[in-house]
Amino acid sequence: MRTPASALSIFRVFLKLGVTCFGGPIAHFGYYRDEFVVRRGWLDDREFADLAALCQFLPGPASSQMGIAVGIKRAGLVGGLAAWLGFTLPSAAIMVGFGYGLVNLGDALGTGWLQGLRIMAVAVVARAVWGMGRTLCPDPRRAALAFFAAVMVILWPTLTGGAPGAQIAAIVAGGILGRLVVPTGNEPPQPLEFAPSRRIGVAAWVLFFALLALLPALGWLGVHPLVAVADAFYRSGALVFGGGHVVLPLLQAEVVPRGWVGNEVFLAGYGAAQALPGPIFTFAGYLGAMMDVDGARWVTALVALVAIFLPAHLLVIGALPFWDALRSRAGVRAALAGVNAAVVGLLLAVLYDPLWTETIRAPTDFAFALGIFGLLVFTKVPPPVLAGAAALLGAASTLF
Repeated sequence: MRTPASALSIFRVFLKLGVTCFGGPIAHFGYYRDEFVVRRGWLDDREFADLAALCQFLPGPASSQMGIAVGIKRAGLVGGLAAWLGFTLPSAAIMVGFGYGLVNLGDALGTGWLQGLRIMAVAVVARAVWGMGRTLCPDPRRAALAFFAAVMVILWPTLTGGAPGAQIAAIVAGGILGRLVVPTGNEPPQPLEFAPSRRIGVAAWVLFFALLALLPALGWLGVHPLVAVADAFYRSGALVFGGGHVVLPLLQAEVVPRGWVGNEVFLAGYGAAQALPGPIFTFAGYLGAMMDVDGARWVTALVALVAIFLPAHLLVIGALPFWDALRSRAGVRAALAGVNAAVVGLLLAVLYDPLWTETIRAPTDFAFALGIFGLLVFTKVPPPVLAGAAALLGAASTLF
């Protein structure tokens, strides 16, 4: 029988992981297995696989949710909070600091190094479409769902007169169509042997949906500008299926049309986020620091960070007691497969607009993006190195 850990010891372990885990959620799982299965024996391989399946099933940042689940297993709900805080703190602090630096740079926003980071973002999203497409769209039906979602999002402004909600509509349509057309296997899932009580799980689900409904209403009533910020980031965190990169179109649709952040600043921050360890969702801290909303920028950054990660906590706590029954249903697995295909289309649409349309302005930009894409896909050059090189080359390009 494994000895429970204290919340402080869990925080220390995840703080180390938050400094060293580069490469996105799938790579994070590799670090996690080495730490929790091989080195510490906190989980066996079956338990680890069960938790990984749960976190891939739920919307939200999969690696952060995996950490929360491990923390809950070791030290209860406080352990889950300690795990999230340790894993998130390093990159969140850097991204908020980066945002403050850009605010103080003023007119320097138009310099070449920012263009280099935007081109890095184009290459990163193209790589995500490439990799996720092969994994999540392995047959013609799911590939068709992805293309349908991309076309739907691209044409949505024309067909609806600019009405919001394209990303949410594409996700819902993907789930419905997936339920109808995606075949599912009959493999029996492994049981999950640890979870909070069902009463706590139900309370987490109630709070999750209550906030999803209440925050938009409070924002519409104009209670406080920070409530609208919390609503935008909470909904983005609640609807991200398929990995951290999918948060890009959702956040872009929330913060850019409202004038909180310009597209240039948005894409530069996303490119810079590729150089950091830990969860990509800490991009929210950068966006909060860039917003000129009522109150201090660091408060807005904190609200954005808490709001975007809160659904991950509630979903993990709510799902653990019911995971075995839920994933045994073939219809649920088919709907999820359709949603995952739709998010590939979502990324494909955002790769075109705004990434391509607002970043690739000349043949040299395309060549630059193609080179970074090739290095990401076909070599093992770390993304932080590429992000730094992209910024330097972008800056150098302004000298010639």
